[in-house]
Amino acid sequence: MPLQGLWWLVCCRQGFSLLARDHGEKEEEESFELRNQDEHTHTGRGQLEVTLSQPTRTANGTPCLSVVPEEKRSLIMQKGKMTMDEDPEVLVKGWLLREVQGGWLRQRRFWFVLTTDSLDYYSGSGRDARRLGTLVLTSLCSVLWPDKHTYKQTGYWSLTVYGRKHCYRLFTKHYNEAVHWACAVQKVIDSKAPVETPTQLLIRDIEENKFNPEVVEHIYQHNPILRYTQSPLYAPLLPFPYGSLQYTHMAGKGYTSVREEAVRLFNCIQQLESAREPIPLIQGILQTCLDLRPLRDELYCQLIKQTSVTKSCVQTQPNPQLRYWQLLTCMSCTFLPSCSILKYLRFHLKRVQSLSADSEVESYASFIAQALEKTRGRECVPSWEEIQGLMGRQEILCTVHYPGPGCCQIPITSHTTANEVVRKMAERLGLQDSRNTFALFEQNTCWEKAIGGSTIIADVITRFENLSAKDPDSDCQCRLSFKLYCLLDTDNISTDSIEYLFFYEQCHEMVVRGQLPACEDDLLSLAALRLQCLLGDFSALSPYPPLEQLFPAEVVEARALLAPVDPPGCPSFPGGLLAGTLWGHKRRQEQDQRLRARLREEGAVVMSTILEHWKALVGYSRRDSMAAYLTIARQWSGFGCTLYEVDFYISSTGSFSQKLWLGVAASCVSLYRQGEAEALESLPIGQICSYGVSDSNTFRITAGDRDLLFETTKLTEIMQLMNAYFSATRRQLGKDDCISIETNPKLHPSLLELPSHPV
Repeated sequence: MPLQGLWWLVCCRQGFSLLARDHGEKEEEESFELRNQDEHTHTGRGQLEVTLSQPTRTANGTPCLSVVPEEKRSLIMQKGKMTMDEDPEVLVKGWLLREVQGGWLRQRRFWFVLTTDSLDYYSGSGRDARRLGTLVLTSLCSVLWPDKHTYKQTGYWSLTVYGRKHCYRLFTKHYNEAVHWACAVQKVIDSKAPVETPTQLLIRDIEENKFNPEVVEHIYQHNPILRYTQSPLYAPLLPFPYGSLQYTHMAGKGYTSVREEAVRLFNCIQQLESAREPIPLIQGILQTCLDLRPLRDELYCQLIKQTSVTKSCVQTQPNPQLRYWQLLTCMSCTFLPSCSILKYLRFHLKRVQSLSADSEVESYASFIAQALEKTRGRECVPSWEEIQGLMGRQEILCTVHYPGPGCCQIPITSHTTANEVVRKMAERLGLQDSRNTFALFEQNTCWEKAIGGSTIIADVITRFENLSAKDPDSDCQCRLSFKLYCLLDTDNISTDSIEYLFFYEQCHEMVVRGQLPACEDDLLSLAALRLQCLLGDFSALSPYPPLEQLFPAEVVEARALLAPVDPPGCPSFPGGLLAGTLWGHKRRQEQDQRLRARLREEGAVVMSTILEHWKALVGYSRRDSMAAYLTIARQWSGFGCTLYEVDFYISSTGSFSQKLWLGVAASCVSLYRQGEAEALESLPIGQICSYGVSDSNTFRITAGDRDLLFETTKLTEIMQLMNAYFSATRRQLGKDDCISIETNPKLHPSLLELPSHPV
């Protein structure tokens, strides 16, 4: 029994000694040392050297050099210098805490040594210390730098070093120490030659021997990594950094590191072979490539691999990879690869066309080669309908509406732009010779927005599909609309043309939205003329449209608000806080009910007045009604302009106003108070020297010594329309006036492109 007790005491003493060493109770060394690998040969500072700053405390709790007595400090420096001289490969060394898995300690203290090739850690700092682990540093390794979030959570500054097999998460009490280690490790990584994967080396060999078919076939025959396989992929075909440093903002979408996503991607494309419905899987793969840009080249390489066979397999397996060809078709119409992968892809397509005995595979290869000549970056992944068309190498039909009840079916591809659709619509409707210009609009019952001329229509259709999927029961479904854009000549439009109908319908849209300043009598007359145009002479049995489609809703609301909401003699609030709150809530409900009742009453009064005006229009033809309607509308001096809401305006004299309209027309740019016909400011187009965006939401127009400076959320639309007016005016006048456009580099260059076709 005494012998067992003595043995127990010895073990405990040894355990306490190890625990004390792990917690730094007996360590006297400095916290870390930095060294240039060439310091033993010269005194200059090398590329990997990092200047040592002096923290107040070391990571292990011992005093640092700045608080150690001078004699002891010199001894420590001499001791460290001797150790470094003995091992010239050591760049940095010191005590750090490392996160460990398992055990009752989450962090343990080790002696770390950084060399030109690796980051090693040891059980201690002595010569006989045992090396516990090594992380080999290559160009694919990466460092996650210290951040405040981790420090607030743990009380330590941390840095993470990602390697191929290992990931070291290291901790220290001092920010400077963490930064020095991160700098040193990063410089070692940067000094390494770029790592090339076997696939990259083979692609280079194929490029060098592309004019020697026998050598190329030998390469394919003896390197299974280049050919179709049913086995899984355990590593990416292209080099990706270890860790997920560059795309941490995508973690909210469920992504991990890019390397892991590359391997998952191959697993997903293999599932296409057996998928009953491939379109959702294809959309998910394309969405991953949209979110993680480096995966586009990887996916191209994986698809080239899965559509590659050798000569001996062509006859025995003529078409084993149809789904891969379909996905490659979708990729070629969505994303372009980098130059090196693009060369490899084109070589692959030519090789397949020369080897394949399957006409369908040849058709896919030819279609992809043509698509690559037209493809540029897409904003959205293809829609369900587009993918279905691409799988069959067919165009899709796009429905385009125009003012009135009409619409057209226009065939489009994945590369068709808004300008091309505008030209097709103008040709189909006979509007090629119009002096006015047209554009496509995104439109629903609540808003509309002009589409830039270089916008790919397939992206717009995808946005519509996504909005519909989010809210399938919504009545405000989006659609494409073809409308007048720049009104350059409103006087010479033939009354027999469809352009005249466009002009009339868009004028009525302005009236209903409350964007045509007119007195109430004129608005009632316009509503009556609208009924006469739609339904002909008055009939008590005619099913006329609702009031909001004939008359501005703002005017009805203004009439309802003129009457007092509370009836005379309304009792005051009773005493007490709770009673007053309950009574106030009940009173507000009653006020809302009375206001809705007032709106119904005023709406009924306005509708009856419109019907009386309608009865007086007996005998008016549809053409007469339209002409009379436009005659009343033309009385406004700003007729023909496009109005945009302005939140805040400062004039050149220093006065300011809120909630205005900015009117952009062919002849001038004007500012109006909402509902008023007279302009506050008006600048003729010919006098405008410059216009553009001065910050994120401020637009400036300069004419001589006068400025229009205003804030609005419609910057993009205003810029597009003004560019369109200036360009159309220059074409028609045949001269190029000196107009400078001030743009903000944050704006996308496409904002400066015309969303209408040249006429």
